[in-house]
Amino acid sequence: MRPTAAVLIVLLMALEPAQAGLEVCNKADVPARVALGRFDGTAWRSSGWWVIEPRACKLLLSGPLDARYYYLYGTDGGAGTWSGDTFFCTQEGKSFDIPGRNRCAARNYDRKGFFVIDTGNEPNWKQTLSN
Repeated sequence: MRPTAAVLIVLLMALEPAQAGLEVCNKADVPARVALGRFDGTAWRSSGWWVIEPRACKLLLSGPLDARYYYLYGTDGGAGTWSGDTFFCTQEGKSFDIPGRNRCAARNYDRKGFFVIDTGNEPNWKQTLSN
């Protein structure tokens, strides 16, 4: 075997295998807090908060994705938000896992607009947030 081929093989073996799931990368200059909305096959639910440092990524769901659509809300804690027109319940100040997406205020939750992520039924997806 030629030396350059051997080096290439060693380098390829040393690479980390790609993780399956939903990964969110923060390309902004400040940390982002994100919440995830989804249909789990039985019911709607929202979960949060994940903190993603600037220029870093975080795996929100591990394993092959089982839905085409997921929903994401993000904030930098100031004026910056990543939002949309699909509403889910959230809870400020602590982690949450909330079943359902209706009657948020009646259940003492906040209501935020999440943007849709269309994975095209891919088993892995990387979503990027930027300034």
